[in-house]
Amino acid sequence: MMLMIKKIQLEKLIIPHMLVGVLLGSNVTLAQTPSDWSKLPSNTVTLFYPGQSSYQWLRSPKHKRANKQVLKGEACISCHEGEERDMGAVIVSGEKLEPHPQTGKPAVVDLSVKVAYDEVNVYFRFKWKTANPYPGTAHPHWQFDGAQWQQFGWPRLHKKVWLDGQPAIYEDRFSMMIDDGSIPMFAEQGCWLSCHTAMRDMPEVAKKTDVKAHALLGGKLKKKDVRKYLPSSRTDENSSWNQLHDEITLTDLKKKSGFADLMQWRAHRSYPIDMADDGYVFEYRLTDAGKNIFSKNWDKPLNQPKYMFDKNIVGFRSRTLSQIRDLSKPSSLVVGENTVSFDPKIQWKKGELIPEYFVSRTMSKGSAADNKQVFANWKKGYWTIEWQRKLDTGHPKDDKTLKDGQSYTFGFAVHDDNITTRGHHVSFPISIGFGVKANIEAIKLN
Repeated sequence: MMLMIKKIQLEKLIIPHMLVGVLLGSNVTLAQTPSDWSKLPSNTVTLFYPGQSSYQWLRSPKHKRANKQVLKGEACISCHEGEERDMGAVIVSGEKLEPHPQTGKPAVVDLSVKVAYDEVNVYFRFKWKTANPYPGTAHPHWQFDGAQWQQFGWPRLHKKVWLDGQPAIYEDRFSMMIDDGSIPMFAEQGCWLSCHTAMRDMPEVAKKTDVKAHALLGGKLKKKDVRKYLPSSRTDENSSWNQLHDEITLTDLKKKSGFADLMQWRAHRSYPIDMADDGYVFEYRLTDAGKNIFSKNWDKPLNQPKYMFDKNIVGFRSRTLSQIRDLSKPSSLVVGENTVSFDPKIQWKKGELIPEYFVSRTMSKGSAADNKQVFANWKKGYWTIEWQRKLDTGHPKDDKTLKDGQSYTFGFAVHDDNITTRGHHVSFPISIGFGVKANIEAIKLN
C-alpha cells in the first residue's frame, strides 16, 4: 500500500482531502482542502549560490568594503539587499569563492514560502524548481565489485566526480534554521555564523587525523570532519574549529537557548516516510536527542549491508545504476515495509547496488522524531513540501518553541542537482512573525 500511495503522490495532491481538516484543526476555514493553500499569501525568497563564503571570509579583508561593517554587527542586507542574483551569478561562474564551478548550475533558486499557524501547530508550504527534469531521490549506494561491497556515488563537488569522472549521485534536500533571538548576530548574518573555513569542501578543511584526535569532537562525539558550529561555542576571536569551550561552559550556553534549530527534509531519506529529521547547531551539527529517522545500512563487523530489498514485495533485491532514478519502483530501504536482512549467501553479481542508508518511521524516537507530518511531491519540475510541526514540541533542550506574538529568524537552503555541503543555495536571514510584523507574516487559522 505504501508503494502505491507514493506513486500516486508524484502526480496528485500531497495530503488526502479527508485528512486535511484533521491535520489543520476542526475550526480551520482556509484549509478544507490542500488547494486552499492558494488563499494564503505567497512569499518569494531568493536563495543564491554562496560558494566558499564563510564566517571567517565575511570578516576578512577579502570581503572588500564590507568586512568592517560585518565586524560591527551590521546586517548582510544592509549592503546586499536585492543583490542575490548578481552575487549568485558571480560566484557560480567561478569568478570568486568557487574553485570548482559546475556547468549549468543556476545562480539562484526562487523559493515560494507560505506559513500558517493555529493554537497548536505551525504549517509551512515550500515550493521550488529543480535543475533536473526529475526529482533527486537517488543517493549513494553500496556496490558489489565482484568480491566485496564498496561505496558508490558521490556528491557533485567531490573530487571523485569533478576529477575522476565518477557519477554524481546525491539526494535533493531542503533545510531551515531557526533562531529565537538568543544567538548573537543571527538576525543580521544568519547561517553564515554556522559556516566556517575548516568545514568540508571549504578552503582550510581540517585534517581527519586532527579532528579524530580532538578530545571532544573526535573523542566524545566520534566525529572525523568539521561541520556546522556557532562562534559562541568557540573561545577565540576567529572561531577556530578546534578552540571549543569546556563541556561545562558549552552545556550552560546551550541551556540558554544559544543553539540554532535545524530541520532537514531529504528526498531519499525523508520523502518515503513523510518525515524530516530534526537537529540543532551549536558546538557541531548534531541530531536531537532520541533516534533519527535514518541509519547507515552497514554491518561493520561483517563488512556488508544490513538490509536489502525484499524481492517478494518489490520484485528485486538490488538496483543497477540505470535503475536508481526509476520512480515507478522504490529507491529507498524502508525497514518493515520493503526490506529483509542482507543475505551474504546469494551469488551477488558485479554492479548490483544497495542503498547506503535505511529509513524508518517506527524506529525513530524522541525529539529527533518530532517532524512526523512532512508531505512532499514532485510534479512538472517542482518540489512542493507541506510541513506540519508543533509550535511547542515539548523538547526545549534542542528545539525552538514558537509563540504567538513573537517573530523568529529563519535561514532557508536548497540542495539541488546531486549536491551537498556548500553546493547549496541559501537565503539571507528572513524574519517570520506570528501575529507581529516581519518579512513574512504567518497567517493565523481560526
